[in-house]
Amino acid sequence: MTRQHPWLGAGTALPLLASIACGGHHVHEADGTHAAADEEGPAVVETRWTARSELFMEYPPLVEGGSSRFAIHFTNLATFEPVRAGRAAVRLTGARDQEFTVDSPGAPGIFGIDVEPTQAGSYRLEIMLEAPGLTDRHELGEVTVLPAGAAPDAGDDAEDGSIPFLKEQQWTLDFATAAARRQRIADSLVIAAEIEPRTGGWADVTAPVVGRLADDLAPRPIGSQVARGDALAEIIPHSGHGEDRPELELAVAEARNVLELIRADRARAERLVAAGALPRRRAHETQVAERTAEARVAAAEAHLAQLDTTRTGEGEVGRDTRFVVRAPISGVVAESDATPGASVEEGTHLFRLVAVDRVHVVGSLPEAALARVAELTGAELDVPGFEVPIPLDRLVAVGRVLEPEARTVPIIYELSNPDRRLAIGLAVSLRIFAAAAIDAVTVPESAIVDDAGQPVVFVQVGGESFERRPVRLGNRESGQVQISGDIAPGERVVVRGAPLIRLAALSPQVPAHGHTH
Repeated sequence: MTRQHPWLGAGTALPLLASIACGGHHVHEADGTHAAADEEGPAVVETRWTARSELFMEYPPLVEGGSSRFAIHFTNLATFEPVRAGRAAVRLTGARDQEFTVDSPGAPGIFGIDVEPTQAGSYRLEIMLEAPGLTDRHELGEVTVLPAGAAPDAGDDAEDGSIPFLKEQQWTLDFATAAARRQRIADSLVIAAEIEPRTGGWADVTAPVVGRLADDLAPRPIGSQVARGDALAEIIPHSGHGEDRPELELAVAEARNVLELIRADRARAERLVAAGALPRRRAHETQVAERTAEARVAAAEAHLAQLDTTRTGEGEVGRDTRFVVRAPISGVVAESDATPGASVEEGTHLFRLVAVDRVHVVGSLPEAALARVAELTGAELDVPGFEVPIPLDRLVAVGRVLEPEARTVPIIYELSNPDRRLAIGLAVSLRIFAAAAIDAVTVPESAIVDDAGQPVVFVQVGGESFERRPVRLGNRESGQVQISGDIAPGERVVVRGAPLIRLAALSPQVPAHGHTH
């Protein structure tokens, strides 16, 4: 598996190959350097990596009293871009310590330094870089400064079979490398799964009464977020006393008339009690009757007002008579059937709410894997569009009733989803791990290239040199894949841009290695 550069099509690849396979050497004119290697002897080529930078360097043999032009290429491994500013230094430590520096690159990523050793002998060679946000040092071990007039070693011009891919192409295109590493990796199984609401993580909201939905509340569209207790809608209930306004008006009039008669009776009873003609209990009875009659008048008037409010659907009249429908859980609105102003029956579906802060990952575990359930040590999720797998929080349950046709049982993991990146119903791949972990060499999955059915990786053996190496694939975990083959821990493999290296390998022309300066 590898990623093709998004804007690199066939029309781009052919000119690229032509530029790579031009044959011969190339010159960095921006650096002010020119060909002289044939006169000075074969160039020394060095490549080193630290955690922060890659050093690729070419220089002629060092000769006492002579000048050797160092072409130093620095790549920032945080971005795989050339170092565009900063100070580089070449330090020789030995019989006579010397340091040679340049305060800026002659071209992006390329520092040209003239090294002029004054005494022959054996020295330790170091290259230093001080750039904005990047300070690094590369130790290159022992080097020899030849006596004046000594002939350099002729070297070996035999082709090494590596694939050339120049720094200028690496820096321009979507290119990156990573180190193969040794780690413990467990046996795993990949199964299909789906994101579902957690238990108790969804709720259907229905109308509690017959009535009309008020139209003066902001709507709750699908996808909107709500908190537990938020008002979702308000229902203006039907009066429950029929829809005949004259009857309700008559009820109001009758209640008022009864109240008037009771008040007159109360006044008469109070006078007689004061005169001693009636017991005091009689006055108390008339007061109770008056309060009851007042309540009947208020109820009759409220029924009439409620009828008028239901008919208009407006919210200013009778707000205290509304039923407020509130969210029972926090989450998002998954379904909304509430239309402001519409009439609803008791039990009418209004909303479906789904909690997405924590979700369940439900996979289908084959019956053959049931015997290893006790060995499970964890799981991770491969989500389309996500660069790295997501580790899962905890195992919730493993089903024990087989689905008869698929011969699988559900296996459920819980996953925290606070930023709501995972949508309910999303199809994903669930990777579950068994306890039998082993030490193995691994590389990022993006380093694997399918080359005519053979999985291969491209190893960077030098700054501009690569090798194609077939591998066999094993277990996978956290974006890493176990490989077996001619790959050692620490070797750098191409994780972005591998198809470009493959195209360069297919070119019929093989350019000469290295630069000339």
